[in-house]
Amino acid sequence: MFLDRVRILVRAGNGGDGAATFRHEAHVPRGGPDGGDGGRGGSIYLTVDPGETSLRDYRTSHHFKGEPGGRGSGQRCHGKAGDDLTLKVPPGTGIFEDETGQLLGDLVASEQTLMVARGGKGGLGNVHFATSTHQAPRHAQKGEPGEELWIRLELRLIADIGLVGLPNAGKSTLLAALTAAQPKIAAYPFTTLEPNLGVLDLGDDVGGDESRRPTIADVPGLIEGASSGAGLGHAFLRHVERTRILVHLVDGSDRDPEWSFNVIRDELEAHDPALLAKPTIVVFTKMDLPAAAEAWPAFAKARQTQGISAIAISASSGEGLAQLRRRLALLLPDAAELAEPRESAGIVVHRIESVGDSFRIDLEDGVYVVRGKKIELLAAQTNFEIEESAERFQRELARLGIDEELRRQGVVPGVTVRIGSSDLEWEPDDWDDR
Repeated sequence: MFLDRVRILVRAGNGGDGAATFRHEAHVPRGGPDGGDGGRGGSIYLTVDPGETSLRDYRTSHHFKGEPGGRGSGQRCHGKAGDDLTLKVPPGTGIFEDETGQLLGDLVASEQTLMVARGGKGGLGNVHFATSTHQAPRHAQKGEPGEELWIRLELRLIADIGLVGLPNAGKSTLLAALTAAQPKIAAYPFTTLEPNLGVLDLGDDVGGDESRRPTIADVPGLIEGASSGAGLGHAFLRHVERTRILVHLVDGSDRDPEWSFNVIRDELEAHDPALLAKPTIVVFTKMDLPAAAEAWPAFAKARQTQGISAIAISASSGEGLAQLRRRLALLLPDAAELAEPRESAGIVVHRIESVGDSFRIDLEDGVYVVRGKKIELLAAQTNFEIEESAERFQRELARLGIDEELRRQGVVPGVTVRIGSSDLEWEPDDWDDR
């Protein structure tokens, strides 16, 4: 089964917790804190594997999780870093944040890699919080949570030549005649339900020592309205975006070849007007049939008036195939350029995440919800069961102005204040001095 669009959840590993330990050695009665830091969590990467041709590996597996970092320990020992997780994708895979549709990366080159979820940093051990006035801190940070998000993977095949046309125009037959590919072929529409790929052997038809081996893709048949979602072909329009050359097949035995030609042109333009600017060869097929032979002169004259290259062929008898190979050879770049992907390095979007002091407070079903990257991160790294840690967090609420804003909005003792995944009860003691 060809799979070219999937939605997966990636969850990087949490950082390991820092340790709150103290030296216990003979003859060292006041050894002081020696808690080590937690290890970083494993990140999740996507990397291009040229051997992959579809996203079928993600047909049943949709959740991927990075390894958490190890806890810190005494004697300032750091926790082990979590192993990163690398997922393989085929060349031509676009990665989007599912909720917003934001492009995260467009991977086309072999071994090109994108981090899609960053592992959390390890928490600091209590050794970091000792001061001249507080020499035995029991406070240590919990590990930072790893990033978690749903992403959408969309494959756009990287083929040098794309075959497009209405159902039953002869695309699969031509692919089989030009390459070693063996697509399913039958005399009824929608035989092809997924793209087929083959390698074109230009051979002796173009003359000289021909070492180029361009790839050619048979895109499932389009119909009128395909760009708006009609028919089976609409999901495959994106697969012609990366091609260097379009070969537009028109069934010469059709009742109205001119109409068939215009339908595909209109759908390509509706999907992306840039597709009509690609080098294009119009191929008039099935010249072994009397109806096609009769319609060819008028069709050829119309294309000549438009300045569009057209060739008449019969994939069954071989008529015109040598001419088509020569025409393709002239349009294709040299072997060195052909070996490079369409975009030399692809696109990787580098996100700069701001962790500023900004926040907002919303009242939702009687719960005061505080939102802000910095305060949510602090809450995630605080062990509220340790009194000293809870007090440090309370001081941060005051420093950032959140305490004052909560009071301004009418918070009263006993209500719940939610910060990230932590639900905290507003203590009555906070009001004693008011």
